[in-house]
Amino acid sequence: MLWLLRTVGFGLLSACSALPTAELATNTKPSAVLTAAPLYNVSFNSVLALPVKNQDMKLAYGKAALQFGLLSLPVTKVSTKPPLVIFVHGGCWLNAYDIGHSKALSQALTEAGYAVWSLEYRRVGDEGGGWPGSFDDIVQGVHYAQAQFEQYGVDVNRIALMGHSAGGQLALLAGEKLAGDKKAAQIQAVIGLAAITDMASYAKGSNSCQSATAQFIGASPEKAPELYQQASPSPDKIHPKTLLLQGSADQIVPTTQATDSGMPYRMVEKAGHFDWIHPQSAAYSQLILTLQEFVPL
Repeated sequence: MLWLLRTVGFGLLSACSALPTAELATNTKPSAVLTAAPLYNVSFNSVLALPVKNQDMKLAYGKAALQFGLLSLPVTKVSTKPPLVIFVHGGCWLNAYDIGHSKALSQALTEAGYAVWSLEYRRVGDEGGGWPGSFDDIVQGVHYAQAQFEQYGVDVNRIALMGHSAGGQLALLAGEKLAGDKKAAQIQAVIGLAAITDMASYAKGSNSCQSATAQFIGASPEKAPELYQQASPSPDKIHPKTLLLQGSADQIVPTTQATDSGMPYRMVEKAGHFDWIHPQSAAYSQLILTLQEFVPL
C-alpha cells in the first residue's frame, strides 16, 4: 500500500510541478487555480490575499463562542454523496491566528468535489484554550460531524481528518483517540500537513512558533515531560492510515518532524510551510492526489 511507504525524494513528489490536471480523478472538477503554474515556498500573506466566496455554513459544535466550524459543500451536484474532509487549521496554537486563513483551502477542496468541515477551536489566549482544551475541542468537533452531517448530504462513512502545522498535531492526536471509537471506521485517513509530531524537540527551537509551544502546554519540556509526551502523536498509536506530508523548504516546522517521527511520510521538494494551504502550489496538487488515493470521490 502506498500509504505505508516512507519516501524521501519520491519521484512523483519531486515532479509535482509537472502533474497535469488530467491525472486527477475523472469525476472531479479541479479548482481553476490548479491550471496556473505551481508555486513554491509561498508566504502567509499570499495565502491571506487569496479570494474567497464565503459560501459556508457556520455551525456550533459546543457552547463556547469559538467552538464552531464552517461547513462547505460542493456546488456541483453528483449522484453520490461527497466524502468529508475535517480540517484543523494551524497558527502555533495561538488565538492570533484564526480559521480565516484556511478558507481558500476549504474553497478549493469543495471545488474539487469534497465537503469540508473546517474547525475553529479555543487556542492559547482564549479561556479554556491550550493543552488539553484545544485538543478536546477538535475531538468534540469531529464527533459533531459524525453525528450530524448526514442531514447535509455528506457521506459520514468516508472522512479524512487533516490538519496543518499545529493543527496537524491536533489532528494526528484526534486520529489516535478516535481509532478506538465505535465510529472509528468512518475515519478513513488522517493526514498531517507540515505537522508537529515531537512536542519536546519542537519546543527547543527558536522560531516564534516553536517558542509558543511552552505556552500551549503550560510549562517547559523540562518541567512537564509527561505533558509533552501526551501531546505528541505516537507512531505506535496512530490511526492505521496516517500519512505526513512535508515540504523540504519548510522554515517553521523542521523536516525532522516528519523524517524522525516513525510515521509514514512523503516529502515535496522545494515546498514551504504555507504551500499546503495555497491552492496554486505544487504541494496542494500532491494534497489533492493524496486525498483521492485515500478517500476517492
